[in-house]
Amino acid sequence: MSEDISYYLDTVFPDFEPELKNRLIRDCILKNIPAGEVIMRTGQYIKHTLLIGSGRVRLYRQGDDGEEAFIYDLEPGNACALSMICNTKQEASEIMAKTIENTVAIMVPIQLMDELMQQYKTWYYFVIANYRARFEELLVVFDNVVFKAMDERLEFYLKNQFANSKGNQIFITHQEIANDLNTSREVISRLLKKMEQDRKIRLLRNSIEWLDGM
Repeated sequence: MSEDISYYLDTVFPDFEPELKNRLIRDCILKNIPAGEVIMRTGQYIKHTLLIGSGRVRLYRQGDDGEEAFIYDLEPGNACALSMICNTKQEASEIMAKTIENTVAIMVPIQLMDELMQQYKTWYYFVIANYRARFEELLVVFDNVVFKAMDERLEFYLKNQFANSKGNQIFITHQEIANDLNTSREVISRLLKKMEQDRKIRLLRNSIEWLDGM
């Protein structure tokens, strides 16, 4: 199993110094997580920080009545900055995280966090870079919610999904999009149909195809 961790550290986290890699190989575990699994729940005390080796994890903020609002995705090379905060302060999570693809993650125990920050410069810079990247993504979410109409939010959301998929087709339902954007399926279906009429996308069964005009 340590060889598997070494592979992901070398290919996905190449900037980590050799001593840090050796420490992670020794004290961490590699976990294969199937798509659709909730790996972090609101109110749960976090025991690990996740380094994403492959796949994709989506983070949500949950309301009092159970509705979910999309925050951002974690991709290979990312770590969950919010879980790092919870780990450091030993507080319960305020987000929910779910795999949307089969995912491989390096599980870094909470007990290592302070020591890694103090002993390894590349880990320190990695944590700071993750905080900054996630903060910038939260600003984008805030701008979309406050300053943009739903049609603009939808187009921005779809462009991100296509970019993440690295292809011209994404497999997603209207209801899943509505959940992520915290609106109704009827609103999303109407806006998607308008985008199709404008030849920005092509709607297929449970998938959407990107067209050059988008």
